[in-house]
Amino acid sequence: MAITRERKEELVAQYAELLQHATGFIVTEYRGMTMGDFNALRGKLRETGGAYVVTKNTLFSIALREADWPVPEEMLLGPVATAFADGNLPGLAKTLIDFRKDHEQHFVIKGGVMLGNLLSAADVEAISKLPTLDELRAQLAGLLVQPATGLVSVLNAATSDIVNVLHAYVQENSESGEAA
Repeated sequence: MAITRERKEELVAQYAELLQHATGFIVTEYRGMTMGDFNALRGKLRETGGAYVVTKNTLFSIALREADWPVPEEMLLGPVATAFADGNLPGLAKTLIDFRKDHEQHFVIKGGVMLGNLLSAADVEAISKLPTLDELRAQLAGLLVQPATGLVSVLNAATSDIVNVLHAYVQENSESGEAA
């Protein structure tokens, strides 16, 4: 069934909007997936700040060109759905890799684009092993807290040393005062 010119323009605008907020995207092939599988994957991707959209290849290519993104022509063949990352491409890639483990016969990761560079399926796999945005935040918080923890330990040790010296001084003076 042919879609109207207005609908095509709406789709190109929708893709352009997704690309405007995206830090990257991953192209997948979804032959034989059920609607339940689609919805489950969309829910998981939403948790990472991502979106999963069935894209019309020609219209998506137009949106990519208009937004000055590289067009992965060889990836845009067959039934394609695209996962868009809004700042957390490693988290998005991890979710897609995990989903693929349970749906290998219906779901293929073709590749993607990040920071203007085309990614192969192997590149997406490598990106999935990077820390997610939340993991990076936790690591950064740990790095910020670590010096403060060390400072507190040093201050506690210094305070303890002062108390020990004062205690020894008081004991020494009280013993010499008793002897006199």
